[in-house]
Parts: sequence; C-alpha cells; structure tokens
Amino acid sequence: MEDGIRVEEGTLRNSVAVVTGASTGIGAAVTRALNAEGTCVALAARREEALRETQAGLDSGGGQESIVAPTDVTDREQVRSLVARAEEELGPVEILVNCAGVMYYTLMKNAREEEWERTVEVNCKGALNCVGAVLPGMLERERGHIVTISSDAGRKVFPGLAVYSASKFFVEALSQGLRLETAGTGLKVTTLQPGNVATDLISMSGDEEALEEYGQVGQSRVLDPEDVAASVVHALVQPEHVAVNEILVEPRDEPV
Repeated sequence: MEDGIRVEEGTLRNSVAVVTGASTGIGAAVTRALNAEGTCVALAARREEALRETQAGLDSGGGQESIVAPTDVTDREQVRSLVARAEEELGPVEILVNCAGVMYYTLMKNAREEEWERTVEVNCKGALNCVGAVLPGMLERERGHIVTISSDAGRKVFPGLAVYSASKFFVEALSQGLRLETAGTGLKVTTLQPGNVATDLISMSGDEEALEEYGQVGQSRVLDPEDVAASVVHALVQPEHVAVNEILVEPRDEPV
C-alpha cells in the first residue's frame, strides 16, 4: 500500500473521491461506480434531496463511507468547504471527478444571454473552482487524479451548441495546461469526452427554434450514464506510471 490510500496498484479501494454533479445522470453513475470499487465518496450538487437519493443506493457493505455535501460549484467558498469537509470526514482527497455541468441548445442569433452566462459559470468557473480547491493538497502529497467530464463538443463544434462547445473547449485547454505544468508531480489529469448520453440535460433548453433544428433525438441508441462511468473507472485504475489523458466515448452509430 502506498501513502496509506490504495490497497494495491490498480484498485481504488479505500481511496477518497469528490464527485460533483452527483445528484443525477453521469455524476450519480460515477458515484455508484466508484462506490462499487470500494472508494469513499463525497457527493456534491446543489439539491440535497437528490443527493441523498443517490447516496441511498450505494453499498456500504465493504466499509466504504460516503457523505452528502450540498454545493454550488460556481461559489468558490462552497467548493473549498466541500473539499475541507471531505478531507476531515473521509481522508485526503485523491480523486476529483468534475461532473457538474449544464447544456443549452441556443442559436447565437437568439442571444440567450442568461443561458450563455450560466454555461460559463457552471462549466468553466465551476471546473476552475474545483481544481483550485483540490490541487494544493494533491501536489503536496505528490498524488492525485483530476477527471473532468468534457464532451465530444470539446473536440468539434456542433451547431446549436456554440457556447456549450466553447465551454468544453475551455475545460480541454485547462486540463491540457494543467497536465503539462504538473508533469512529474504525481498528478494525473483526464478528460472524458462523451457523445450523446441518456440524461436530462436537453430538458434545460428553452430555445425552441434551436431545439427544433438541432436538438431532435435520432434513431441510434445513445450512451447510458453507466457507460461513461465505466470509462472514468478505467482511467482511474491504471498503474501509477500510466496516464489516460483523454477518452472519447461515443454511441457506436454516431461517430464524430
């Protein structure tokens, strides 16, 4: 066992993770997957009731603990409090999974400025706040893994999703820069780039013209949140010398 965290290389048992956006969708699936691997998880999102529903479905039979921490990732102090509480109650945070995010279909000509601003606040500033909260401790311990749920829209701009795509290009650049600056420190930085996933993200959109033109559901089977969670676990369980920097995971019949 190294640093009192992992029982053996390639496992996550007894490690401590913070998962944002853990109330629904990909974040909830990641929480369940990490719990199944024996990880202690701090579940974070804005809605406490939904977080507790996710927590209620976790298996504590292996001794792994979990805590619920209602958090708005756009509030830097709330994020710092989240990490401080996780470390006090569970132990040093070795894993951060940034799952909190929003997505709005909007046409640029319709100037949905409040939705644009919310996208930047959550997807960009939220990710920055979370990275800033865990990074000092990870660098001090010379160990840590930051995983951010990006999107295939962080590799290719899709019409109707210009601002969303821009936010995902941002987290890709942020992650690449962080990866380059911290090489040799023991930190790993991964981005997950899912295609269409069966979540309720599309229900956030209020621009009916954009939805009509670009947001229609196709005939292909899309990804389940659990498919993305499995990719997160794959990245996390690699040996210490192996870094999975990016994973593009798409529905088979919807290649980019």
